[in-house]
Amino acid sequence: MININSLEAILWIVVKLAIIIVAIMLHEIAHGYAAYRLGDPTAKNAGRLTLNPIKHLDPFGSVLLPLVMAFANGPIFAYAKPVPYNPAYFKDLRKGELIVAFAGPASNFMQALIGAGICWCCMLVPVSALIGNDVALNIVSFIYAFGTYVCYINLWLFFFNIIPLPPLDGASIVAVFLDEKGLNVFYTIKQYSMFILLLLLIVVPMVTPWDPIGWYFSHTATLLAHLMLPS
Repeated sequence: MININSLEAILWIVVKLAIIIVAIMLHEIAHGYAAYRLGDPTAKNAGRLTLNPIKHLDPFGSVLLPLVMAFANGPIFAYAKPVPYNPAYFKDLRKGELIVAFAGPASNFMQALIGAGICWCCMLVPVSALIGNDVALNIVSFIYAFGTYVCYINLWLFFFNIIPLPPLDGASIVAVFLDEKGLNVFYTIKQYSMFILLLLLIVVPMVTPWDPIGWYFSHTATLLAHLMLPS
């Protein structure tokens, strides 16, 4: 028989999954919309400037991976289908690439701010309105926890996506600032980037006492969340 605590845990896993689906969907829409504003209709023509999640979600990266991370109580990160764009439409190639690349992580940072804002709004509810009113207390507690997860999940996605390794957005951001020699080195590393990423995510924590991605999140996303959220 499933007890109340188990049902609550399942509920929060579903809530976290819903938050991450919205977060990565808006992330990809932001890429496409930025390209569209720069004169590239590719994403719009492909039907990717839509809030329909089916157009954006990847079965493994958008659902299975975050579910596994949620059950493991680890930092939640995920990815959606990359939005198509054609930089040939950009008047300034480097500037256009930079804007499009950063638009996705920027959308996650904005969502994190909204999550923190929700928590601060909950703090404005008078204590007198909650004392002896279990329904109101539970509602405010749920909304506060929801805002906290929105903040944390989007900060994890923000800092994960700015890691300068393909296929993450950070790679495109870094590439904009490299000269020809630097790009050659970058493209040499690029062919091993997925192996490096999987090494950092899975192998190193399994065979050593150090979790590099966990360490990175604790010194970036977690630290910033503590500054943004009510103490």
